[in-house]
Amino acid sequence: MSAVQLSREGAVWLLTMTQGDNRFNDASLAEWHAALDTVEATSGPAALVITSADAKFFSNGIDLEGIFTSHGPEYLINTFVPKLDAFLLRMVRFPMPVVIAINGHAYAGGALLAATGDFRVMRADRGRFCFPEVDIKLPFTPIMDQIVKLLPNAHSAWTMAVTAAAWGGEECLQRGVVDAAVSESEVLPSALAMAQQLAGKDRSTYAAIKRRWRSGFEQFA
Repeated sequence: MSAVQLSREGAVWLLTMTQGDNRFNDASLAEWHAALDTVEATSGPAALVITSADAKFFSNGIDLEGIFTSHGPEYLINTFVPKLDAFLLRMVRFPMPVVIAINGHAYAGGALLAATGDFRVMRADRGRFCFPEVDIKLPFTPIMDQIVKLLPNAHSAWTMAVTAAAWGGEECLQRGVVDAAVSESEVLPSALAMAQQLAGKDRSTYAAIKRRWRSGFEQFA
């Protein structure tokens, strides 16, 4: 089963994760990059929406069990985490509007992916947004540190990073972590509507503003 599915609605690309709790591993990252290559190679008005096909999970982050079983802990730290960093860096700098539709739990790497987006729409009544790294004893890499700091509210980002607080959609909205908290049925339509509006902006100008606004990531490029 493929890890992601790519479709298009007008100027908006929809990238849907399709593997349950949508954990990241070598195979899924390869599929992500292939899908992003397709989107990035297009011209004209465009925006990207990222969501999950699972009603419970957006993404639970790294496939720790699978990577440990197949390759061991050294591979995780020395090989896979740099691959994940490269993927997240690409998302941070992706040259078009990116809206994240968080329709379920976003934990660890899934929360980092959500934080790379330009805007976030979250389900109000179910699902948690959480950085559990402090509890699982896996400190953020320098790139990940900067990604957490992309969240609009600096105090909320710090609190989540050092306490592993798991907040639902309403609390994330109140604390400035997401831009909207809506019902399950409205998560994707709201994200698509936001993306459709953003797709009307000049693509190269938007990309230039985004790149400069996030210029702190140039040191990792």
